[in-house]
Amino acid sequence: MTIKRALVLGGGGVAGIGWETGILQGIADESPAAARALLDSEVLVGTSAGSAVVAQIGSGLSLEQLFGRQVREASSERDPGVGVDAVTDLFLAALSQPDNTVPQMRQGIGAAALAAGTVAEPVRRDVIAQRLPAHSWPHRALRVTAVDVATGELVVFDRDSGIDLVDAVAASCAVPGAWPPVTIGDRRYMDGGIGSTINLAVADDCEMSVVLVPAGVAAPSPFGLGPVAEIAAFGGAALGVFADVGSLAAFGPNPLDPRCRVASAKAGRAQGRREAAGVAAFLGVTPT
Repeated sequence: MTIKRALVLGGGGVAGIGWETGILQGIADESPAAARALLDSEVLVGTSAGSAVVAQIGSGLSLEQLFGRQVREASSERDPGVGVDAVTDLFLAALSQPDNTVPQMRQGIGAAALAAGTVAEPVRRDVIAQRLPAHSWPHRALRVTAVDVATGELVVFDRDSGIDLVDAVAASCAVPGAWPPVTIGDRRYMDGGIGSTINLAVADDCEMSVVLVPAGVAAPSPFGLGPVAEIAAFGGAALGVFADVGSLAAFGPNPLDPRCRVASAKAGRAQGRREAAGVAAFLGVTPT
């Protein structure tokens, strides 16, 4: 019987993009079969940083090429000029209202995101366009999450949504307070990680999921369920790979700062080599 498998990549800023790419490369170093199984997953789900990586995986470039893009010194990434503390302040303000539902909390964050002073949308979109090797949706199940600023509802973009891949990824990566909400049609969208950094439920039609989480196991979740609980509650078999101590150190104090990109990718590759045997065992493939 064929098992439908998902590769789910979570949010974590520029550091998360480097780390997730590095993890996959490190797994490939030790277990090419496991890496092939992950990259060939029937469903790819990306939230925020993860949306960029799943789009890159679907571009047709090899994993080696994608990793090379992360560790080269030249980069189109921009420093937003704010750190995670400023983003956290937005969350705390939204959470300070009693009895708010998750969509209502997201609406509060969205209102603050609309009011924040950031670069213009076209400037940010150009960064995302350069981040992606291809701008067309691949002919496979690729799902990108974002949040509607007005309603606070989670939305999932795919190749049947009728929107540009660059716009979908830009919306998923629109960190409130750091980057502008993205206009698509008559709607505005912000980071898909507002509520869940992995959105594992988007892969609920799969029997098996491997989830890469660019955060520590003990990282707090302001919205209740965090990645650990989501993975435990998944209806099928799920394996979560969380950033270890060395990777967290490589992220530095601000995962939005492009200067952490190279170190995060290298730390991810080192961790991926250590995780490879466990991932291969979970997938049921031989390590080599």
